[in-house]
Amino acid sequence: MQAGTSAGIITGNAEKGKEKAGQICHACHGLDGNGMAAQPIWPKLAGQHPNYIYKQLNNFKNNDRYNVQMSPMAMPLTDEDMRNVAAYYSSLPQSGGVAAADQVELGEKIYRAGNPKSGVPACSGCHGPSGMGTNLSKFPRLAGQYPEYIDQTLKLFRKMERANDPNGMMRGVAARMTDEEIAAVAQYISGLHQ
Repeated sequence: MQAGTSAGIITGNAEKGKEKAGQICHACHGLDGNGMAAQPIWPKLAGQHPNYIYKQLNNFKNNDRYNVQMSPMAMPLTDEDMRNVAAYYSSLPQSGGVAAADQVELGEKIYRAGNPKSGVPACSGCHGPSGMGTNLSKFPRLAGQYPEYIDQTLKLFRKMERANDPNGMMRGVAARMTDEEIAAVAQYISGLHQ
């Protein structure tokens, strides 16, 4: 299949994507897309929506999202490369995760209902009740992600060091969250399964 867009969904050649991933992505994200438990600050890409992967690669390439490791890796990628890598990683099964039992109660409360007192909306409103997100709106799958990655990402949004979220949605949410809430939500998300 040629790389392109079909009904708003990014398409690409998963076999070519696997080849490209084997050249530049596997050291951090693994060829199976589940990253490395020894480096849980790097996200799992397996099972992630192709539109989201494609958007993030474009953001890294264009410095709309900067990361010292990822930005240089994305710079030489062509549009076709990004579509193919997105098609490849999105086709893989994600390994899932486990939540720390002592964090689940608060994490579930914030994820499902938010915190009305501080104005934190429910995460499930955009990312879905099971954390699967939505492809067309580019809301990422969160379920099973490493809690360290989620924690780090929310704090980057809170510090305004990550600013590639549409209309500042995630920056607005994270700005209202405490460290305790971030840690609990990150753990809860890790334990969500499809």
